[in-house]
Amino acid sequence: MRLNLHCHPATPDPAIKQITVQWTMSEAGVIWLRYQVMGDVAQIQPPNNLDQLGRMDNLWRTTCFELFLRQPGQERYCEFNFSPSGNWAAYGFTSYRAGMDPLAMVQTPEIIMDVGDMHMDMEVTFGLPDLWVHNEFDAGLSAVIELGNGEKSLWALAHPAGKPDFHHRDCFVLKMEAAGR
Repeated sequence: MRLNLHCHPATPDPAIKQITVQWTMSEAGVIWLRYQVMGDVAQIQPPNNLDQLGRMDNLWRTTCFELFLRQPGQERYCEFNFSPSGNWAAYGFTSYRAGMDPLAMVQTPEIIMDVGDMHMDMEVTFGLPDLWVHNEFDAGLSAVIELGNGEKSLWALAHPAGKPDFHHRDCFVLKMEAAGR
């Protein structure tokens, strides 16, 4: 299934025409994501965080792709950030923007990039930490796209009313069930 992200109206981006996401989640909690950006991707600011590869904070300050997961009816949630540089981050929250702590990962996420003239694709595969391996999630998918001029556009499956906020409950619109369910 291919899902369309929508650009927040306060952050339009004439260079990017479409961002789609495909996903699967196994019963063992392995998630595969494929983000595809279509448009004039040469205008996207390349990551400047190439000196250190691995876990890194503040990836959302430039181009990155995100996944938010919450168990239905729960306040706690987790956030995963993936950069085209190969860097990543994972956080657990006790409630809306509160109690943020680094989330221990079973293994380093695998990030594969494919960039052409009019597309940028990122595939990510990672295993959920044991505490987060469940049958079902409410999920939010999002992207921050920074252009060479420093402007950013914010994309998500759904946006809350008002200003952009990927942590807002209204963004968790995708029902993710483990494969085979």
